[in-house]
Amino acid sequence: MNRSALLLLLLSIVCASATAQSSDYYNYIEKYKKIAIKEMERTGIPASIKLAQALLESNAGKSELARRAHNHFGIKCHNGWSGRKYYKKDDDYDEFGNLKKSCFRKYKNAEDSYIAHSEFLRDPNKANRYGFLFRLNSDDYKRWARGLKRAGYATAANYDKKLIQLIETYELFRFDQMALDRFEDEIKPDDMIAGLELRLVNDAKVVFAKNNITPQQISLASGVKMKRLKKYNEQLPEETAVLPDGYRVFIQPKRCAYRGHQKWHYVQEGQTMFDISQMYGVKLRKLYSRNRMPEGSEPQAGERIKLSGWKIKKGTRPRLQNEPKPSGTIPNLDDEYLDEVEVPAPNPPQPQPGNTVEPGQPGNNTGGNNTTEPAAQPVYYTVVKGDTLYGISKRFGTTVEAIQKLNNISGTTINIGQVLRIK
Repeated sequence: MNRSALLLLLLSIVCASATAQSSDYYNYIEKYKKIAIKEMERTGIPASIKLAQALLESNAGKSELARRAHNHFGIKCHNGWSGRKYYKKDDDYDEFGNLKKSCFRKYKNAEDSYIAHSEFLRDPNKANRYGFLFRLNSDDYKRWARGLKRAGYATAANYDKKLIQLIETYELFRFDQMALDRFEDEIKPDDMIAGLELRLVNDAKVVFAKNNITPQQISLASGVKMKRLKKYNEQLPEETAVLPDGYRVFIQPKRCAYRGHQKWHYVQEGQTMFDISQMYGVKLRKLYSRNRMPEGSEPQAGERIKLSGWKIKKGTRPRLQNEPKPSGTIPNLDDEYLDEVEVPAPNPPQPQPGNTVEPGQPGNNTGGNNTTEPAAQPVYYTVVKGDTLYGISKRFGTTVEAIQKLNNISGTTINIGQVLRIK
């Protein structure tokens, strides 16, 4: 066989292999897209990210773990796992440096694996590691991919790039939009009020104003009395006032809590509690109550508002506009937040004991003086944007529990400008 013929044969083999892999990937996506969308609606984890991780970790369902243990995400047993187990060699070594079998979780079916993956990332015990991901928009797959890499979900140096490539090659991002559309969806093209299309926001019917319409005209067209419209829309303008285009008028009661995947809203500059109430279709008084805020008060930009669930803990309510602002920069959703997220580092820098640390700095290291203060002297740290207790603890070579004990705090919430004792 001459060289040209051999080259053509090799090319045909490569092409056939790539086509087969692509077919396997498309079949896998078609099979599991519904559970990925369902899990995004339930937990906020992007369907695109879940599918990309599953494709990568399970080789489109063909890996040994996926076939024999229905484990599509390569999740190991870890402490506290009481379910079924499957053992195979991976990356664990014994005391003599020999590769040994690792313990992996075994599931009844693939759907259980998808659900368990969500709960693995949402586990409160892992909040310091993965919790920041749930502050990201659910349709921002690039930040989620980079965040998973930084949090150490996988050891591959290019893990985020692999996920993004899969998402864009197979257009997995379209499933994110399918999930999001269910929370603000058109009902039917022929379902109209005064020439305005009806929509659902948080499962409540809404019309979006246009063409100089007034509340009175919406009341007459919908058959909903003005008294009720004012009740459903806490700050509705006067009956004959012309509404600006896009103004939301609810013709059904708002809900007591947001029924979508998002648990928190981060306040933008100029946003009011009423704006947030309208955006998510949640009753204004419920938002105030859930966040322990005085009715009529407004939060500062960068604070977070809880949209569903129980009331926030006492003493953790959002900072109000009339209260002193913290030092440091106010977080903004347009910032490159992930660039400032602290994650585990293999060799975290150790601060010199006995120093009062400047905001955002792990320690005062002059390099020319190796003398230190007595170890008993306390070390303090001022929180800056992007800090987490886990990140701070790693930077200073301590633990979250130790910092919590020194500062008499029980949760993991910290604020910009807050001074923490580290040692």
